[in-house]
Amino acid sequence: MASLAGSRVLVIGGTSGIGLGVARAVLAEGGDVTVASSNPARVESAIAKLGGGSGVRLDVSSEDEVARFFADSGQWDHIAFTAADWAQVDHVDFSGIDLAAAVHHFTIRFWGAVAVAKHALAKMRPGGTLIFTNGMAAHRPQKGLAISTAMAGAVEHLVKGLAVDLAPVRVNGVCPGAIRTEAWDELPEDFRRFQEERLSGQLVPRVGETSECAEAYLYLMKATYTTGQTLRVEGGWSLSG
Repeated sequence: MASLAGSRVLVIGGTSGIGLGVARAVLAEGGDVTVASSNPARVESAIAKLGGGSGVRLDVSSEDEVARFFADSGQWDHIAFTAADWAQVDHVDFSGIDLAAAVHHFTIRFWGAVAVAKHALAKMRPGGTLIFTNGMAAHRPQKGLAISTAMAGAVEHLVKGLAVDLAPVRVNGVCPGAIRTEAWDELPEDFRRFQEERLSGQLVPRVGETSECAEAYLYLMKATYTTGQTLRVEGGWSLSG
C-alpha cells in the first residue's frame, strides 16, 4: 500500500468534524496537508489545532472561485471533500416541503463536489484520488429527510460515474454513520437522544469518532487498486434492525 509521506493533500471542509480528523491523520502519516473552508476564521483555528499544515479560503458553492483556486494551486496527490452545509438539514413533513429551499441541500455536498472534480482534474498527479462524502441517509432513510436521502444517494452515484470519466485518477467515497462532530453536538437534544437510543441497537452500539472515520479516507488514498467504491463507516447500522 502506498505511503502518504510527502504527499500533497487537500481537505475541503477540513476545519472541523470529519475533515479535521482527516487532516490530522494525514499529518500523522507525514503528508503535507492543506485545509480549505469558506470561513477564514475557521481556517486559522484549524491550523492552530493541527499544529501544522496550511489553510486556504475556498467557497465551493462558487464555480468561478473553485476554478480560480485550482488554476493557481499547483499539483495535488489527494483531495478529500468533506464540506457540507448542515444548516440546510431539516426534518420536515414532505407535504410542507419548500422546493426552493430543498435545492440548497445539493449546493455544497453535490454540486460543490462536481465543481471540484471538474477543476481539480488537471492538477491531480498520477495515482491520485478524489474522495467524496455522503451519508447513511442514502441507505437508511428516516422520516422527514427525503431530500437528504436523495442528495446522499446522488453523491454515491457521482462517485461511480466520475470513477469512469476521470480514470486513471481514482474516485472514491466515504459514507459515515453517526460520528461525533460539532454537527452531532449541535443536534436538537430530543433528536440526539433519539439517535443515541437507535445507536444502542446497532452492532457497534455507540457513536463513532472522527479518528475512526478518518481511517477510511487514509485507506482510499493509499489503496492504489481501489476506485469507484464507497466505504461505509457506520458501526453496522446497515445490518441492524
